[in-house]
Amino acid sequence: MRLELKDITKRFPGVLANDRISIAADRGEVLGLLGENGAGKSTLMNILSGLYKPDSGEILIDGTPRTFLDPRQAIEAGIGMVHQHFQLVPVFDVVEAVALGAESTTGFLRTFDRKAARARVVELSEQYNLNVNPDARIEDLPVGVRQRVEILKALYRKSDILVLDEPSAVLTPFETEELFEIIRGLAKAGTTVIFITHKLNEVLEVADRITVLRRGRVAGTVDPKGATREILANLMVGRDVELKVVKGPAQPGDVVLSVKDLHVRDDREHMAVKGVSLEIRAGEIVALAGVQGNGQTELVEALVGLRNVDSGSITIGGTDTTRQSPRQISDLGVAHVPEDRNRDGLIGAMSVAENYILDQYHRAPYSKGGQLQLGVIAEKAKAAVKDYDVRTPGIETAGGSLSGGNQQKVVVAREFSRPVRLVIASQPTRGLDVGSIEYIHKRMVEQRDQGAAVLIVSTELEEVLAVGDRVAVMLGGGIVGIVEGEDATFEKVGLLMGGVA
Repeated sequence: MRLELKDITKRFPGVLANDRISIAADRGEVLGLLGENGAGKSTLMNILSGLYKPDSGEILIDGTPRTFLDPRQAIEAGIGMVHQHFQLVPVFDVVEAVALGAESTTGFLRTFDRKAARARVVELSEQYNLNVNPDARIEDLPVGVRQRVEILKALYRKSDILVLDEPSAVLTPFETEELFEIIRGLAKAGTTVIFITHKLNEVLEVADRITVLRRGRVAGTVDPKGATREILANLMVGRDVELKVVKGPAQPGDVVLSVKDLHVRDDREHMAVKGVSLEIRAGEIVALAGVQGNGQTELVEALVGLRNVDSGSITIGGTDTTRQSPRQISDLGVAHVPEDRNRDGLIGAMSVAENYILDQYHRAPYSKGGQLQLGVIAEKAKAAVKDYDVRTPGIETAGGSLSGGNQQKVVVAREFSRPVRLVIASQPTRGLDVGSIEYIHKRMVEQRDQGAAVLIVSTELEEVLAVGDRVAVMLGGGIVGIVEGEDATFEKVGLLMGGVA
């Protein structure tokens, strides 16, 4: 075996992250690594890449035990890690970003040998069909190409054990297919690929073997040829999972959100939202589809008061909110599940309990006479942790130390803990496992059935088609089509996303 991890155990305060985990992968093999958020996948890969040291167990490469005291030693052993959140300097070009930390030098002054580095980048790009312009600036590249740059970084360092952590989390369906072709090409050339994901369809398509982790242990290893989504979901969660969104027909009522001819600028002062008009009624879910970067982020930020409106109007429940603050809009009964939970949804250093009351700390019952009611906060937070199945050692645990899925559950628990008339959820299940996705969707449908208007923004076509009573498609800053739920198909919505009416 090219790579073996044997009986790896890793503990953190209050958490047994890895409990005697053993996995193996050979040359030219794609090993799918599945598991719920918090199952121990990232911890295991951080041990492999030299970021963490195991409490016990061993790593074997070509049968030889290895100990990595830091990431550089892991890189020298041929291990490359492509993280879910890209580690690229935006103002660098591709050659600079790829060579950073592994620069070749030339001349008496030992200056960066750009010519040699560029030649190597071009060679690798062509060899593995990555199709990356070596002179392009990182900040100008689409997400899918940035990911290829991350893969180039690993190959540039001669990595032949490549770990891909949730590689399709921010990709379009077309970009995901391109990524799979790249993975197959890497494996064919002899690279060992560990493909970490929560997406059942993808791991069945691309993996040669699938190992499933559950609560820090190996739940099973299966051959994808004989596996199904249902089998994998059961292994991941430990129970049968409803893979389809169960919901009855919508019962639309009065208009809750009315957007008219809205124009919004992005951070560069370019017009990102161009003349958007949209209505959402009580008791319905409108799913907003589109490739990332077509104005969805700026639209949502304008709706919740986080971005100024250039022109046009926003009305929520009959109140003009075009120029109102986030708190004023929240006080109207607007729940906001943000696109980036780490940046906008949680304060990592604050506890689970503190994050739970972030938007209501100044109100009863959490505050009285200007003082926080700590007993009430603890009681409510504990109830929310139980109700929303947040996997945490306790309510005093820092929010930033939770897994992505559990962070998202804290955000959803907070936003749904009060009467809500409008839900605005942006990428609500990005990076989540199948169990967490099932849970979040169920809560969204509950809000709809209780009379709330719901707007879900997602780049996941499967999610859009599953939850939307109506599907709106955004392209180039405008809405290019609205399709009723029963008429919304993968092909019809996908064509609209690609600009084909």
